[in-house]
Amino acid sequence: MTRRLFGSVRSRATLAATLVVAVALVATGAALLLSLRSDLTGQAETEAASAARAVAVELSDGRPYDKLTGLDEDDRPVQIVDERDRVVAVSEDLERVTGTGVDAVRPGQGAGGRGGEDGEDGDDGEDGDDHSGRSGTGGSGGDRRAGTGEVDSDTDFGTGTATIDGTTADYRFASVEVEFEDRGKFTVHAGAPLAAERSAVGTATTAMLIGFPLLLAVVAGATWLVTRRALSPVEGIRREMAAITASEDLARRVPVPSTHDEVARLALTTNETLAALESSVERQRRFVADASHELRSPIASLRTQLEVGAAHPGLLDLDGAVADTVRLQTLAADLLLLARLDAGERPGDARFDLGALAGEHAGGRAGVTVAADAVPVAGSRAQVGRVLTNLLDNALRHARSAVTVGVRAEGEWAVVSVADDGDGVPEADRERIFERFVRLDEARSRDDGGAGLGLAIARDVAVRHGGTLTVGRAPAGGALFELRLPRAR
Repeated sequence: MTRRLFGSVRSRATLAATLVVAVALVATGAALLLSLRSDLTGQAETEAASAARAVAVELSDGRPYDKLTGLDEDDRPVQIVDERDRVVAVSEDLERVTGTGVDAVRPGQGAGGRGGEDGEDGDDGEDGDDHSGRSGTGGSGGDRRAGTGEVDSDTDFGTGTATIDGTTADYRFASVEVEFEDRGKFTVHAGAPLAAERSAVGTATTAMLIGFPLLLAVVAGATWLVTRRALSPVEGIRREMAAITASEDLARRVPVPSTHDEVARLALTTNETLAALESSVERQRRFVADASHELRSPIASLRTQLEVGAAHPGLLDLDGAVADTVRLQTLAADLLLLARLDAGERPGDARFDLGALAGEHAGGRAGVTVAADAVPVAGSRAQVGRVLTNLLDNALRHARSAVTVGVRAEGEWAVVSVADDGDGVPEADRERIFERFVRLDEARSRDDGGAGLGLAIARDVAVRHGGTLTVGRAPAGGALFELRLPRAR
């Protein structure tokens, strides 16, 4: 069932279109989500950096911890640690934080929530007094005015979480350093919420998960309908061809759609092929019928003579029997050559002198004059010789007294002309005489007129060699046959 389904052009086209659109949608959706996340994360970084730098500037001015305005933000976590990673101040209601490198949220605690070492050991009471503070905002020494410091121009970023007033959320943290000559280095960590980024990305993802399948379904359905409509003429052509095959009626033709596209051209070409096939089959039928008719007469005549000779040996016409036998042999040879030509036999590529060949075939014939130049051609010497023989036989049969044969070169062509001084060929019949079993003079006896295959064979051989054979009017008033063959390079 699956093999049958995907064996359809329509199914394969629908599947291919759907896959292409799916890949494009996935790539576009991924790029969109990445861009959206990057933009929103960038906005959060800008907000966090602005908040961290504002607190750092206030801190660098020597403002006490409990006077830092950035620590009063209810929804923005701020953490200030010294160079020993001890917390010196945090924003109000900050209960927990991760992602800053120091998880402590109480002044005096170090990384991981441990108490400050100096506070515990009491080795540096002044330092401990500076970094101790009251709950949520700073130490008891926070009111003490400190010296100014220098804010670092670099800003580092990280992602973590913070719990403010019992609510935990994701934040993008910015870290800015402030260095004092007498107090050392402090780091301000300020966070901006990522809720907008998470919400926007989640909404976009949900929309894509819902919209993409619907869009793919629409694409698949539209492709299925479009290809069905586009291929319906092809199905009509297929049905008609199947009917023609079943009925063997080559006179039928496939329907041609009015779309003027590839399918219409396919239908036209199919009809042309059917017409050529019909013509070929009809030609073959006529050929078989004509060949049977031509063979019947000499065979019947030869049989009659042999039967008479068997009953009355003294009455046997040996000359007539030999003539009928020769005629049968010639006719059989012509039919065999036509069969080989129809089968597409290649003429070969042997080189030979067309002028010398014409002289050989014209030599010894009474009333034939030859004026032949040496012109090389390529092909079958025997077949071209058969053409010359047929043309000479035809010319001598219709000439009154003389036949002229000429061989010359004209550009890329080798031209053989055979002219007689007979009655010539009427212009209306100059193509018809090259058809098989055609004789213009029906009153002529079959023994004198031949079977009507000579000129047909001559033209077929000429065409197989890439040349032409035409007939016109000779200067003496008779027929002028011109054979043109490509010259050998």
